[in-house]
Amino acid sequence: MSAINHSLVALRICGDDVIPKDITEILGASPTYACAKGEAGKHIVGPKVGDLRVAKSGIWKLDASDREPEDIDGQIREIFSRVSADISVWQSITKKHRVNLSCGLFMSETNEGMSISTESLAVLAERGIELWFDIYAPSRDIAPTDLCPCKSGKTYEECCAPKTST
Repeated sequence: MSAINHSLVALRICGDDVIPKDITEILGASPTYACAKGEAGKHIVGPKVGDLRVAKSGIWKLDASDREPEDIDGQIREIFSRVSADISVWQSITKKHRVNLSCGLFMSETNEGMSISTESLAVLAERGIELWFDIYAPSRDIAPTDLCPCKSGKTYEECCAPKTST
């Protein structure tokens, strides 16, 4: 079994009462992305208001650098080297907010795998952090005459293929 092609890892703290500046202060690290509930912005997920979106919930997110091939243990070390190691700080955060480590795993083959060290699992467990995985299958080229992946029953060129202007 070959290794997962590449991985993306992010520590996410979510909740209606997340105040990004407070999380930044208590963890001693600046987020990659953050917004409070009700905040408006172009890249915020939530109901559209004019050209902007309004955040449905607050989020504080810290990304590790992308790794190719996958290196979840290295990404976990990277993230947790940047934030407070004080377990009481984490207990106060996990008591108030949803906290997870989100891992995006991108395959290039159909049979790839990975493992996570007991040290990495211990870091997450001590802090009460859930481990989430999004696993992305290998992309494949679609011929115009193949059935469309949206399962409409039409060919790709009749359905979802980008239309060229003439």
